[in-house]
Amino acid sequence: MPTPFRKSLAPLALALALPLLPFSLAAQPAPPTVTVSEPLRRNITEWEEHIARLEPSARVELRPRVSGQVERVHFRDGQIVRAGDLLFTLDGRPFDIAIESARAELARAEAKLELARQEIDRTSSLVRDRFAPQAQLDTRRAAQRDAEAGIADARARLRQAELERSWAEVRAPQSGRVSDRRVDAGNLVQAGTTLLTTIVALDPIYATFDLSEADLLRFTRRGTSRPEGGVPEPVRLRLADETEWDRQGRLDFLDTALDARSGTIRARATLPNPDLFLTPGTFARLRLRAGEGEVLMVPDAAIAADQAARVVMTVAADGTVVAKPVTLGPVVDGMRVVRGGLSPADQVITAGLHLARPGGRVTAEVKPLSPARLAQAR
Repeated sequence: MPTPFRKSLAPLALALALPLLPFSLAAQPAPPTVTVSEPLRRNITEWEEHIARLEPSARVELRPRVSGQVERVHFRDGQIVRAGDLLFTLDGRPFDIAIESARAELARAEAKLELARQEIDRTSSLVRDRFAPQAQLDTRRAAQRDAEAGIADARARLRQAELERSWAEVRAPQSGRVSDRRVDAGNLVQAGTTLLTTIVALDPIYATFDLSEADLLRFTRRGTSRPEGGVPEPVRLRLADETEWDRQGRLDFLDTALDARSGTIRARATLPNPDLFLTPGTFARLRLRAGEGEVLMVPDAAIAADQAARVVMTVAADGTVVAKPVTLGPVVDGMRVVRGGLSPADQVITAGLHLARPGGRVTAEVKPLSPARLAQAR
């Protein structure tokens, strides 16, 4: 049974404890403040990025069509040449002799034909007057036909000799940049064997790259026909030291099948190169159109990693942080395309992400994704 002294202390202890209750509640920290925004909704053209390698649109290995001795080289190593420009001259004297010989053979054949015609005229009158047999006239006519054949053969030999004489002047078969000469004046070259130099066509220029099976399926399911059979798809390209996608071209070729080892298919785009700045062998980044339509976009900094998935932190109406797994698309104008996992009304944490923990509470400060913030994100 409590003593009177203990009864008198109970109200005093209660009175002393009550003032401490508000101070214990005030000591709890306030939820951290984060910036949230609704996803940006935009109609965009999506592009897929690939690594491309530049290649010449044509490459010619220049070899002589006739054998002979190189007499003169008419170009500087590495210069730009036009189709028909004279590059090498071979010694033409053997070909001149062949032309003269063919002309002499033609003259002999023409003389034989003239003689055969005269003999036919004389024999015809003798056969008509029955002084010569018909067989003799037939022999003369056969000789005439043989002479005509000899003329045709001599003319063919002359044309061949003149053609070979023209081949002694090795000209550029197409426009482009010529490589260094592989032979100097004074060297003997063999027809069809000796490599004289190479010429590469640089305008237009090719950009070749590989498409994965998934990229190919997505490309064909958009209803896009093969580039060689329909309207070529637009592409954009930039070099390693460039930031803008100013270079534009067209996809003009897809290979016939996927490579069995890599599971990719070779694709090729054609780009204009009027200033010849693009050089074969250079690597570049290439964008191929992936689709068009309205998408949701968030700053790339708002994307967090959750083990193997990508998540976006959102704030519910009661201030609770909710992590939402998302399917991401490419970066367009500095913003990340979100293909799935978000709704237009979600409040996405765009600043203060390090203060948010799933299930925790935060104080949300709403700031729409304005064009100015979009420009900063680029």
